[in-house]
Parts: sequence; structure tokens; C-alpha cells
Amino acid sequence: MCANVFGALKSLFRKPFDGGKRTMDHGSQQPQTQHMPGPFPGYTGPQGPYPGQHPALLRLDEVQREIATLGPQVCSYSGLQSDREYKRLERELTRLLLEVDKVETEGRPELQQARKCAAGEVEGLLRYLEGNATHPSRLAIEELTQEAQSLLNEGVVGPFRQGQAQDAFEISEELVEAVQDVAMRLAQVKTGGSVPLRKARYKALTRVCAVQEILEGRVRTHTLALPLSDDTHEAVQRINQVMVQVSGARCQEVALLMGLSGRDSCAHLARILTELLVELDALDVSSNAAVRNYRKQVVEEINGLLKHLDLEGEGEDTRRYDLAQNDSIREIEAIRGRVSVLREEVLRHGAAGHGTELQGLLTHLDQVDTGRNPCIREARRRAVLEVQALITFLDLWEALGRRNPGPDEPLPHAAVWRVLASLCDLQAQVLGFDGKRADKSYMVLEELLTKQLLALDAVDPQGDQGTKIARKQAVKHAQNILSYLDMKTDEWEY
Repeated sequence: MCANVFGALKSLFRKPFDGGKRTMDHGSQQPQTQHMPGPFPGYTGPQGPYPGQHPALLRLDEVQREIATLGPQVCSYSGLQSDREYKRLERELTRLLLEVDKVETEGRPELQQARKCAAGEVEGLLRYLEGNATHPSRLAIEELTQEAQSLLNEGVVGPFRQGQAQDAFEISEELVEAVQDVAMRLAQVKTGGSVPLRKARYKALTRVCAVQEILEGRVRTHTLALPLSDDTHEAVQRINQVMVQVSGARCQEVALLMGLSGRDSCAHLARILTELLVELDALDVSSNAAVRNYRKQVVEEINGLLKHLDLEGEGEDTRRYDLAQNDSIREIEAIRGRVSVLREEVLRHGAAGHGTELQGLLTHLDQVDTGRNPCIREARRRAVLEVQALITFLDLWEALGRRNPGPDEPLPHAAVWRVLASLCDLQAQVLGFDGKRADKSYMVLEELLTKQLLALDAVDPQGDQGTKIARKQAVKHAQNILSYLDMKTDEWEY
């Protein structure tokens, strides 16, 4: 029935919203809320034709206009249910739903269906809004953000607020590594291609990465012989005072980026830092090279802080968080494409002689600029593992081809080589595997590889050092194949 009514009313509703199913499944498709003029044909009522549209249809047209405005806002919302913007959107959509419910249909089926379908669109937006805000991946992003906040509050922001100068407490390597670990786990949160989830992950990740860079910069500069003595030059005293202000600004910036400061704003801190740059630029230090170098380092420190203060607007542009558009990712993908071609040639024809090209691809990957982005770093790491897996397969295949055992070869050593031959066959299957963990073929491969590990464990070297080394290397090779199989099926995404 609704479909028939939509045939008559398609100029208003175009394509019904489906509760966010298309968007939640594929990420790239968004609810169709575009309004077209002239939504309904004239209506013939019991007392004859209305001069224009039926009042109910006029009201539904107004609702559709509001849906067209709210739809894009809902589809790009990446926050939580507790956020002010979520509550505003929910309130507006609920109001629209009540407005639709008030529309009088006079018992006419076509008007009832029009009202029902309009209500369905609003309800779909409400479900989509709630679905993204409560999605397990969105909650995982928030949990990791809170973990980073806790680390930084304890290690940086808290001591600063207690009145300690930053030089009085150390920013340890352990803190930097802990923040880096949070960034890596954020990069591994799956979004299923959903734009709001990608946006939330990107916003959280950019802030954690910015803080990580600030902390790493502080660890590096802590070893410099700064500040200089006030007696060195008349400008040194003022530069030293600026350094103290920069030290405080660093802690403020960490608090701002991680949402630990409710009073200041990034724009306000940026103005303060810019004023410090102007003041440093006005100092006359032309007569002393050491002081010029000192001022230069302080200026670089300030510029390093300023570059992270535009993050308040980050993530609004889809291209910023769609890493498929990133030049480094494209470079990595091009290399992976070539590796895929080489892998197919090797598996189909048993072709050797690709070692030089594969080593060149490793060198190329090493030169890819990751921009300190954990997502790009992880993409490069996985590409490196793909190349290395093919190299080790070729090495083992060639070694087995060259093998010429003598009559006095120890039995345990021969047993290790038999396992290696089995591992070579299994690795070929793993290289060609393109399924999922739930597939039976995956489980079979995993079971067979585990059996090879057990077979190696059963080998008794009988004191032979060569056999011990060979068994150890074979165990490592089997474990690497298992890890590679695991990586191929973990459904990681950019």
C-alpha cells in the first residue's frame, strides 16, 4: 500500500528512509532527504477540489523540508548520547514526529499513508542517530579516549595544575609509549565503513597523535642545554621568560586537546602563542649566534604547538578522515597491488627470481611517509609483512629444491626438514587464502599448522646443535605463518 502511495507522492518523499540500514551497512550511502518542489498533486475532497494542495499535504511538505535540513546533520553526527548536539537533534526529531502525528488525515487512506511514511522517515533518522551514538565501536573509541585522558591527567595536566613547573616533573618514555599504545588501539577500531564512526575515530586519533608528538618533542628538548644564562645577552632574560610561558602552554594544550580543560579554547591559546612569536621576533639578537640559535629553538617549539591547535575543526571534511584519499595510503596500496601480482605468479607457476624486486618493494615501503599517523603506520607494517611472507616462502621453496641430504644425516635433522616441506605447502595455501575466520578452510589451515608445531616439539635433537638451530627456526617459521594467517583475516580497515 505504502509503495502505491509513494508512486503518487514520490515528488515529496523521493526514496523512503530505511532506518539507517543502508548507511549502517555500507557507510557511504546516506538517507535520501532532498526536497523537490511541488510535492503533491491537487486533492479532490468530498466538497469538490481544493484550489491548491490539501492542508495535510502542505503540513507534511513543511515537515519534509525540516527533514531535509536535519538529515545531513544526523548523518554526520559522530558524538555520544550525552553530548549537547545529540540532545538537540533528538529533540528536533521528536518534535517533528509529534508534528506528523498531529496531521489530520480525515480517514482518507492516501493521507494516512503519506503521514505514515513521513513518520517512518523521522523514526529512521532517530534510529540512525541512536545507533551510531551507541554503536560498540563508538563506545570503544570513547573508552580509549578516556584511557588517554587518565594517563595524561596523571602524568602531565595534574602536576601542572598543582603548581609544579614542567621542568620539575619528568615526561617519561613510559608515558609516551602508553599514549602511543592507545593511538594504535584506536587505529584498530573497526568502523564498518560508517562515516560517523570514521569521523569519531579520526577526531580521537588526531588528538592522541598530536599529544604524543608534543610529549615526544618535550622528551627530546629536555636534554638540550637550555635555557641560557641571563648574563649571556640582554635578550636572554626575556627569552627565558617566554620559555616558561611555553612550558605552561604545552600543558594547557595537552589539556585542551584531550578535553581536560573546560575554560580555555584552542583559539585563545593560539593567540597567546602568536603574541609570543611576535615578541621574540622583535628582539635584537643579531650580535650573538648562540642567542640567535636559542631564540630559533624557542620559535620552533612554539610553531610545533601552534600546528596542533586547528584540531577543533578537524574531521568535518570527509577527505581528512577518509584515509583511502591519503597519498601515503595510495602509495602503500600500489605496492600491495604489485605484491598481489607477484604472489599470483609465484603460486601459479612456482616462479623464482623475484627476490630482488621484493627487496626493492621493502625499501620503497620503508620510505613511505607515515606522518606519525598510527593508521598509516599500521598499513605500512601490514604491507611489509605481506612482502616478507612471500620472500620467506620463496627462500624455503628454493632451499627445499637445493636440499641434497647425505646418508649420515641425523634422523632428527631429517624430521625437521620433513616438517619444513609440509610448512612450505601450507604456506602456499595461506598465501592464496582469501576467506574469513569462520570459513572451514581457515580452521583446517590453522589446525594443520598447529600440528606441524606439535611435530616439531616432538623432535628430539639428541644433542645435535645443528638440529636444535634448525628446529628453532622451523618453529619460528610456523608461528610466522600462523600470525600471517591471523593478520589476513582480522578484517582490519583504514
